[in-house]
Amino acid sequence: MVRAILFDFDGVIAESMDIKTDAFARLFEGFGPEIVKKVVAHHQAHGGVSRFEKIRLYHEEYLGKVITDEELSAWCSKFSDLVLDAVVSSPYVPGALELLESCHKKYPCFIITGTPQEEMEEILARKGLNRFFVGVYGSPTTKTEIVKEIMSAHKFDPKELIYIGDAMTDYEAAKGEGIRFIGRVPEGKLNPFPPDVTVVADLRAVKL
Repeated sequence: MVRAILFDFDGVIAESMDIKTDAFARLFEGFGPEIVKKVVAHHQAHGGVSRFEKIRLYHEEYLGKVITDEELSAWCSKFSDLVLDAVVSSPYVPGALELLESCHKKYPCFIITGTPQEEMEEILARKGLNRFFVGVYGSPTTKTEIVKEIMSAHKFDPKELIYIGDAMTDYEAAKGEGIRFIGRVPEGKLNPFPPDVTVVADLRAVKL
């Protein structure tokens, strides 16, 4: 029995992953191509991790700089300026809008994302998607913490949930609580998930 659906956003509902990758490249382009290469490689390998964690890590590990919370906030604001309008304008993953139209009539649906919560709420409102979701959860809270919070607040049994994501952070948050997971891997992209995970190229293949 299914009682609720948990959705990641970037790469699951919107085709916005490349927008975030380009933003990280532009954010660090002043430090040279080798730094940009490292930043992009790490970002692509760690989808779903918040920009707060990534930007701090890139400064410490790649630039040898410790930045203050105020500096981190400024960098994150620059990142938001680079991505917000582009994400709002991004196309949907094939089948995503149709799945949301169908699912929200039968189950409460939730967004779990590494995007800052206020920014995610603005994106959903501007895309006209907020009507589909009873809860929207973003960073700085981790996805694992968010899953626990949703289960506790709504008294869900993990067997009653389905989590649709495209990153290992999504898979790990679901697996940690024993939740059924569906991984979205676009055609031609490397599958990061274990062999036993149900994988779809887009959401047209998901029937709930």
